[in-house]
Amino acid sequence: MTSLLINDVVALDAGSLSQALSLEEQSRVRNIVLSHSHSDHTNSLPFFVENVFGDGNTSIDIHAGPATVYALRKHLFNNATWPDFTRIPNHLLPAVRFKEFADEMPIIVEGVSFTPIPVNHAVPTHGFLIEQDGAAVLWSSDTGPTDRLWEIANRTRNLRAICIETSFGNDLQGIADISLHLTPRSLRRELKKLNRPVPLLIHHLKPPCVETIHRELERFEGFELAFLEQDRTYEF
Repeated sequence: MTSLLINDVVALDAGSLSQALSLEEQSRVRNIVLSHSHSDHTNSLPFFVENVFGDGNTSIDIHAGPATVYALRKHLFNNATWPDFTRIPNHLLPAVRFKEFADEMPIIVEGVSFTPIPVNHAVPTHGFLIEQDGAAVLWSSDTGPTDRLWEIANRTRNLRAICIETSFGNDLQGIADISLHLTPRSLRRELKKLNRPVPLLIHHLKPPCVETIHRELERFEGFELAFLEQDRTYEF
């Protein structure tokens, strides 16, 4: 369940906000940037909102693409699955506000620039070029083979790292292709689109495939490669 915390105040995806952060840490987060609508990236939103509701005088702003906002309004904050916090306590001062972004149009959230980049997944999904103080990180959640992400990587001079998914082992290549995820084999093909060395951070490993993915990625040569770790702080 994917969630990253940026500078202690911005959440990138919301798969585990309410599970991974203390109540005090949750109360500092007033902005959430979402890659897409799948539940492993959004399912802690209701509990997070409940935990911080009434804590402060500002709304929680959820930044997402139009398709993601539509899905959350229809399937989550719909008064059937969960209360519609965009109208609680009232529509003028709601607990939650949706803010839609457009492809490749940067948004500034708590002093950090996020440029949404469409990637190739089962539902409309974005990766992000994340920039602050002269440093950039390229992050993609769920994606199959894609192109624009690597074009952005090649043109970003100050790129310090690329965070990229690898969900399945090579033995499940067919499942990865159907569900639009990557394996070590397809990641290797994707990296041929990268024209310079950039450190890679791998994430989104499906639990039954963790050992296989680690073993298969150990064979990679020519790349500085590591795995994102739970509860670890990274500085770029």
